[in-house]
Formats: sequence, C-alpha cells, structure tokens
Amino acid sequence: MERLPLHPMPGTIILGAQWGDEGKGKITDLLAERADVVVRYQGGNNAGHTIVVGDEKFALSLIPSGVMYDTVTPVIGNGCVVDPAVLLEEMAMLSSRGIEPGRVQLSANAHLIMPYHRKLDAVMERYLGKQQIGTTKRGIGPAYMDKFTRQGIRVQDLFDPKIFRQKLDDALKDKNKLLTKVYNTLPLDGAPIAEEYLTFADRLYDHVTDTSLLVANAITDGQNVLFEGAQGTLLDIDHGTYPFVTSSNPTAGGALVGAGVGPSSINNVIGVVKAYISRVGGGPFPTELDDEVGERMVEVGGEFGTVTGRRRRCGWLDGVALRYAVRVSGITEIALTKLDVLSGFDRLKVAVAYDSLEARYTDFPRQQRVLFNCHPVYEELEGWSEDISGAREHDDLPKAAQRYIEFVEELAGVPVTMVSVGPQRTATLLRS
Repeated sequence: MERLPLHPMPGTIILGAQWGDEGKGKITDLLAERADVVVRYQGGNNAGHTIVVGDEKFALSLIPSGVMYDTVTPVIGNGCVVDPAVLLEEMAMLSSRGIEPGRVQLSANAHLIMPYHRKLDAVMERYLGKQQIGTTKRGIGPAYMDKFTRQGIRVQDLFDPKIFRQKLDDALKDKNKLLTKVYNTLPLDGAPIAEEYLTFADRLYDHVTDTSLLVANAITDGQNVLFEGAQGTLLDIDHGTYPFVTSSNPTAGGALVGAGVGPSSINNVIGVVKAYISRVGGGPFPTELDDEVGERMVEVGGEFGTVTGRRRRCGWLDGVALRYAVRVSGITEIALTKLDVLSGFDRLKVAVAYDSLEARYTDFPRQQRVLFNCHPVYEELEGWSEDISGAREHDDLPKAAQRYIEFVEELAGVPVTMVSVGPQRTATLLRS
C-alpha cells in the first residue's frame, strides 16, 4: 500500500458523519502512521474503536487509536469524561499485548466518572420506560450533567485528597437524595469510593498534564496532530437527533473546545462515512431496514457494538443526513468505509430526500416529529457481485462500485479520498 498522505499542519479532525460506528478507529490508525499527536476530544468509555493489526484485533474505548504507533503521543483531552478504572484496565490490556501505554497523556481538566454516575445512569434510563434513549449505562450523561452544573470532580482533584473528599461528600448529599427519594434505591457510602479513587492518583500521576498546552506546543513546533472524535454527527448533543443523542459534541466544533485549541489550529476535517448506515439504541432512523437486507448488513458487517456488544440497526446510506454532516462540521473530505459489505446486492439504494407529512425535505429536518414520520426518497444504483476485499487500487473495483463512490461524492459535495474494503490496515484504497 502506498504511503498515506497527511495534510499540511496545523491539524486534522477525524469524525463520524453518521450515528457513530463508521470505522473511525481504522482511519485514525491509518493516518497516525505519520502523526505525532492524536487527541481524543470528547465522550467517554461509551464509544469504542476497533483496530485490526495483522491477525490481532484491539478494542479501545478511551485511549486514542494512535497508541498503536510508538512514535505517537496519545492524548485524552479536557472534553472527555474518564472512568479511571476503565482507563487503567485499557492501559494494562495494551501492555499485556506488547503496546506501550506509558505515552498516554490525560488532561488534568477532564472530568471523572464516579460510581454514582453509573448508578444514576442505569436507574434514570429504567424509569424512562418506553421512552428509553438507549444509554450504555456507563455514567457518561450524569458525569456531563455534573460538569455543567459545576458539581463535577476533575482528574486534578485526585491529587488533593482533602479537596477530593470534600467534593465527594458534597456530591453524595445530592446524589443520595436522588437515589433514595426519587429512584427508591440504596444510597452510596463515600468512604469506599474515596479509598478506591485516591489509589488511582499514584497510578495516573505520570500521565496527567496540561494537554491543551501539550497540543499547542506540538502545533507550534509543526508536528502532525490528529483530533479523533467518538460517536458521530447525528449523536451530537446540539446537532443530533435530540434527545436520542450522546452528551457531548462529536462535531468539529467539539474538537476545539474538547482539546483546548483555536480554529486556526485546524485545516482539514475528514468525515468517516459507512457505505450504508447504522445506529444503536433508540431514536429516528429514516432508512432503517427491518428485513432480510438489513439483517444481511448486520451479519456481513459484524454490526455489534465494540463496547456493549449491542446489535446495531442498519439501513441504506442516507444522503440527506450526509449533506447535513458536511455542513455542520465543515467536512473537507470523506473516508468511505465498509464498501465490501455491499458486495452481492443486485441493486443499491441511497436516500436523496425525505417525504414527511405534507412536505418533501432535501435538507435535514430539525423537527423530531418529521424525522419519526418521514419516508426516504431513494435513488437506485447498480450493485456488484464481485468480492472487492482484495482491491488495493481504485481501478481494481468493479465499475458499479466506482460509480457508487462517485455518487457519494456528488451527494456530499466533497471528495472521497479513502475507501476501506476490509478491517485490515492494508485494505484501504487511496484516491486522488
């Protein structure tokens, strides 16, 4: 495979242009070959990246994909929420498999996921009943809630036991009232929580730093910096299909806040787009296929969550949503993934508009009632029967597959520069 290009600095954002699960981990891993720093800028261990290196598969939920290269500094930015036990377990897993995690840098300003966040996440979701959002119950949402009500506990608090215990006691006064009086469950004892979490301080000490300064210095020095998002555009708390969204901003604007850099630090935004589309959990999904076609996408694409193992809902590519993702994140190019999964379909469909109630929508509608009641307007394309997983050049692809890529470009209005035809690093085509 030819050497992968990385755009001139300052930095490149890699984000999901759909509902997550687009294959961002592989694309970040590929580009990290020539990167110096890879920054995870939002979310927590509710999102996973799967990386295949040779015959080995690595499932990461917090540590950026760039950790696979010993020349890269992986950074967990201030916009993330961190379960320290999960982070340490992930580092231990990498170490046991020959990957050195000592380079991982963690923002002192990142917020901690506490045991009461996980417990509240579970009971709050259960009480929603049929209106459940589909949270992973890992405490992500409640941790962000505390952050924005200014009741959060940050990584830096681990290194001042007095401050940590005071903040924990204050938090539990409020959380235990919720747990006992609203959700009719048992309160939590602060002593064992403090004992457990303060042991994390020594184990994390060498990894904690001012990551905003670290990234700024890397940019000033002309280093290659990648900003890696979790989840996807349609799960953005502001721009996604609210309330069926995550609790942070996976869109490009979130990279600036979540890493502590300004807009002049970014010159390229790569949107990762699956050749079909999927989502996990509840919420509207205009092109969802509840039939044998959708089931085939699940089986052939291995559409089960990296973190939760949950089955993903699948459907045809949604061009309306794709144009929206390009607009809200300023996507400059597309990495198209899992094109090989579409091999064997006689005809392929792509949504180019929605019909809903009394109107036709060619732009992504903001009203929830529209999304729940719309019907996709499809354009059909010729399929192909060949196995394309061995293709390594654009010309190796069947003409129908080439046309599909071109159609994605036409819909998005930006070029498709990379095409993935398998999970391995080498199963990637580069296009001019």
